[in-house]
Amino acid sequence: MGFLGIAVAVYGIFIALLYFGQRSLLYHPDQTVPRPEDYGVAEMSAIHLATPDGLELLAWWRPALTAQAPVIVYFHGNAGHIGNRAAKVRAYLDAGYGVLLLSYRYNAGAGGSPAEDSLFGDADTALEFLKSEGIPDDRIVLYGESLGSGIAVAMAAKHHVGALVLEAPYSSMPDLAQHHYWYAPSRWLVRDRFDSLSRIGGVKAPLLIVHGEADTVIPVKYARRLFDAAPEPRTFRLLAGARHNNLLEFGLPDVVLEFLKKTFPASGG
Repeated sequence: MGFLGIAVAVYGIFIALLYFGQRSLLYHPDQTVPRPEDYGVAEMSAIHLATPDGLELLAWWRPALTAQAPVIVYFHGNAGHIGNRAAKVRAYLDAGYGVLLLSYRYNAGAGGSPAEDSLFGDADTALEFLKSEGIPDDRIVLYGESLGSGIAVAMAAKHHVGALVLEAPYSSMPDLAQHHYWYAPSRWLVRDRFDSLSRIGGVKAPLLIVHGEADTVIPVKYARRLFDAAPEPRTFRLLAGARHNNLLEFGLPDVVLEFLKKTFPASGG
């Protein structure tokens, strides 16, 4: 076998590894079972939500302090655990808003495996919990962070909700995969597509997108692509100097609170 043949064979092996190992690249399970009091949100309660396929999802819950205040369902990114998001929701708790922080089936010892459809199922389970708590649809805010933005968009296109907030979102996972693995036909290899671009047109709720100008994990052009396809009312806020994981340091909660106060003027937040 000549050099070209060897190169082709090696490339083919690489493509196979990329395809079969893609979920280990996309998802980073964390079996930590965090406690709210250890992360500065002692007013939240640790609860478990039962999925239709028999899993118990860890979640942290604090109801809204008034009947008019919105309730935020937070879908986090692909790594870490819900305790790592406590600082991000601190401002919303202080404003009297309800917050439900959901842990996915591949985290906190739930025993599940990650996949797009199963994470959508986890999100449906969270929304069913809010329904059981008597939360009106128009008071629900879906908040998607990074990977979780694809979940939030899918839920907002499927369910009537009061608002949609996306932190560092992407247009689709194939777009992002092709950007990072440009030397492979990555777009065609992606199994969990999280195609927010094809779904965003079905979202009827007011939309806020917040992105870091210096984000290299999800470059801002993919957030703008999603924003451009979204119907009104919509708002885009670019945080100068912010990267992917430090938007909190660049005033993220203030931007979100400003949007929510305009969207829910009767909340008094």
